[in-house]
Parts: sequence; C-alpha cells; structure tokens
Amino acid sequence: MDTADASGASDALLGPADIRELAAALGVRPTKQRGQNFVIDANTVRRIVRTADVRPDDTVVEVGPGLGSLTLALLEAADRVTAVEIDDVLAAALPATIEARMPARAARFSLVHSDALRVTELPGPAPTALVANLPYNVAVPVLLHMLERFPTIERTLVMVQAEVADRLAAVPGNKVYGVPSVKANWYAEVRRAGAIGRTVFWPAPNVDSGLVSLVRRAEPVKTTASRTEVFAVVDAAFAQRRKTLRAALAGWAGSAPAAEAALVAAGISPQARGEALTVEEFARIAESKGAGA
Repeated sequence: MDTADASGASDALLGPADIRELAAALGVRPTKQRGQNFVIDANTVRRIVRTADVRPDDTVVEVGPGLGSLTLALLEAADRVTAVEIDDVLAAALPATIEARMPARAARFSLVHSDALRVTELPGPAPTALVANLPYNVAVPVLLHMLERFPTIERTLVMVQAEVADRLAAVPGNKVYGVPSVKANWYAEVRRAGAIGRTVFWPAPNVDSGLVSLVRRAEPVKTTASRTEVFAVVDAAFAQRRKTLRAALAGWAGSAPAAEAALVAAGISPQARGEALTVEEFARIAESKGAGA
C-alpha cells in the first residue's frame, strides 16, 4: 500500500470532500443520462475490492471509473488496472488523479477512452477480473459484452441497481428470473454478494444498489449450439413471458408445431414457460431446432 496510516486506512483514497472538490475543479455535475452516481465512501470501495477477491497478480478492468474512487482502491490491491471511461472530461482527468494520489502505482494504470459496449481489445495483459460500479441504464448489456469479449475474465463483481442484481442472480422458478439471469449464467456462476446503501453515493440515487459476483464457469455449457443460437431461444422465450414455450417459440421455430417438435426432442414440456428452464435446457432446445422437419 502506498499511503496508509496505522489503522490501515489509506489517505490516497477519495472521501466526500475530495470528490466534490475534484468535481468542482472539473466543472462536473453527475448526469442522469449516463447513470452517474459517484461513490464517496472509502470504506465502501475497500469492501467492494475485498468482496471481489482482487489478488496481487490480477489485471483488473473497471468500467465507468468516474472520478476514480474505486480505481484507487483497485490499484492498491491488484497488479494492474485498466479503466474504460466514455465521458470526455472524466477520461481526461483520471490519469492526473492517479498520478497525484498514488504516484508509485501510476505506471500500473491504463485508461481506455471509449464506450464499454464498443471495446473489443484492452492494452497490456489480458484482464483476469472485472470490477465496476456500472451505470444503471446499461449495466446488463455492458456486463454481458465484457464477459463475451474477454474470456480471460475469471471473476467479476459489479455494483448495479438492486432490482438488476436480483434479476442477474435469480434462479429458475423465481418471478424475476429472465433474460439477464440466463445469459449471465451461460458464462458464470452468479450470486448476490451484498447490498449497498444510498448514502455512499453522490448524488444519492433514488434506488438501492446491490453487488453481484460472477465466477466464470470452469466448464462451458455443454452444447453443440452456438451462444448466438442459445441466446435467440432465450430472447424468444421471454419476449412473451406469459405464453407457454410452444407459443412463445413459434416465431423462432417457424410455427407452433415446429416449436413443439423442438421442445419434445429436447425433453421439455411444450406447456412449460421460460422462467422454469435452466441455461442447459435452453441449449438443448437450440440444438433441437428443426427436429420435426
């Protein structure tokens, strides 16, 4: 650690006054459009790093670093940190913040000024972990894109809106189980890893936040179908949640009888609904397309 006092607290981390001072100097006001809520509590970012199980040999990618609260805590714990920031002002300012507050670690930091949804490569060693306070409006697409694009990411911890955290971690049969749950489970074992109060943010959001842990599957889902084919079934199954799979998958299969044939071939009741199925069962359906032809 670069600058720690006897209590183990690091004065390199940003507190509420530091955040407001930085924001004022940059003329930054958090925008709802980008879902910006900056973490102003050093204990919270330490807790996130601990919960993420960040290790000294990790290369961590962070999405949406903002003013750098979590970035600094990650740099204390990891070997390297690469931050992806879309905001022009924040992206321009972050390297200077790192240099000023943690100069001994600055060479271990990289910035990618880009929309995370468009990122296809990162500088330096391949990332081993993803840790982020994700903007609420794009949390699920960004998470799924990063997991798909960077297969070396073994461990992920994201802070998202509590409702989104519940959806991501839901299991079959749960009323909030849906597309995000199944797609996240394609890549990883997913679980809720804690709750975060509103008061640790500036501005305080009008929703609660939750932490979600994703540990990449040691073995991918065993299927001859591609990810794209499986995800097409998932999207169709949940597009009309109340319909049976026979009806919901009619468009995907070409007709309701064709959907029924695929379901029967996959060993799944045509009367079942999407929220009852595991990702492995969706994969079996994808494999069975055209079974009745």
